[in-house]
Amino acid sequence: MSELETRLVMLIDDEPAQSRLISAIAAREGWRIIVASDAEEAIAILGTREGMQLSAILLDQWVPGDDACALIQELKSRRPALPILMLTTSASPLLAVEAMRAGASDYLVKPVSPDRLMEALRSVTTRETPKKELAPLTEKMSATLDFDAMIGTAPKFRTALAQAAKAARGHGHVLIEGESGTGKEMLMRAMHAASPRSKAPLRVINIGSVPPNSVESVLFGHEPDAFPGAFDRQIGAMQHCDGGTLLLDEVDRLPNEMQARLAETLESGIVRPVGAAHGFHVDVRLLSASNYSLERLTKTKHFDQKLANKLGGTKIELPPLRERTGDISALTRHFLTRIGEQPGLNHLSISDSALTLLAAFDWPGNVRQLQSVLFRAAVYCEDQTLTADSFPQLSEMLGELEQLTSPQHEGVGVMLYTEDGNLRPLEEIEADVIRLAIGHYRGRMTEVARRLGIGRSTLYRKLSDLGIDNAA
Repeated sequence: MSELETRLVMLIDDEPAQSRLISAIAAREGWRIIVASDAEEAIAILGTREGMQLSAILLDQWVPGDDACALIQELKSRRPALPILMLTTSASPLLAVEAMRAGASDYLVKPVSPDRLMEALRSVTTRETPKKELAPLTEKMSATLDFDAMIGTAPKFRTALAQAAKAARGHGHVLIEGESGTGKEMLMRAMHAASPRSKAPLRVINIGSVPPNSVESVLFGHEPDAFPGAFDRQIGAMQHCDGGTLLLDEVDRLPNEMQARLAETLESGIVRPVGAAHGFHVDVRLLSASNYSLERLTKTKHFDQKLANKLGGTKIELPPLRERTGDISALTRHFLTRIGEQPGLNHLSISDSALTLLAAFDWPGNVRQLQSVLFRAAVYCEDQTLTADSFPQLSEMLGELEQLTSPQHEGVGVMLYTEDGNLRPLEEIEADVIRLAIGHYRGRMTEVARRLGIGRSTLYRKLSDLGIDNAA
């Protein structure tokens, strides 16, 4: 099969501006877009020579309107193996469920970032071993904004939460580092919600979703006629968030020339829009997230040292899911509870065999990928319980279940033995049990003490003696 055949996508869209934008985004990575303006033209294209070479279909829901799912079924009946991604402005989980049951591979809420669009296209058109159920889905459920939603008892994770809870009460800049999907943006939002600035202006910017030549205007704003196409004044995010908080996701992707300017702005507190003769004094708190260590990037000259120092007044590291496998069971049950609350989906339980399977996978996409896998499995589940059979590709990748270790044998997140087979010291086991209880009861110390059968004063004494941080 030729390269053209693996890079041809049909876009069903009646908006010329959006069609040009998506075509330009796709062209950057070698994709070619065929545009159909309505359902009839799309079906006709399927029967052409080019239509037989398609690798995927992008469908804007507004073209068929309420009949979007019917069109998806029609397209799938004609080309069952052709993946379909639906674009929509609706964040309704019910529409996501209906679209996926009709045959859609993914559901993307507009405006979708270029990176997320290309990630979705790559995931549904890969020619590797089938991993459809492991492919990333656009988030279908709105994220809760408090620390109670951060599920986990792993020591590194609890330490990160403790640092975040303490830092949230201050006004200094905070940097959160961790792999994609570990929950960095969710943690930043929780910090903002718990901060003294929670009622003040907030703006969230994903640097990776902003065209490099637009970053300066987005952050600092511009005056009319500051550059070709600047017809009106634009207030930048820094000025908009005066007195409040600016969340910068993927700050490691900030263009080099903007890094020095942002560092200077943070140093002086003065924002000067592009084309402006004078600047404005602002008081902005930055909560930033990076998929990579800024310290390492500064050593290779890929990130400005001064800016890294400014952003990282407090630095928090979120561990990947593979380093907190003991949390998978609790995370799974938490996600299934939330999924069951979505329109069109049922409350599901999960079998031990399925939990064993999930615990054995290394989750390169971390917590976000786990949620996507559970959402996809719930959409197609016809019973009341998810089993190992609900994750066929995962089972295929990991092999026979008998070869996997059951999570029940892992001490529910508390290891009893050292690697040489000897028992761990009682003090270490006790510390892990207390951390487990704090995580399970989400920092409610009265409940933790009651469940452990000790008084609050005894609990706090043990926290001090064992050197345990508490995120409450």
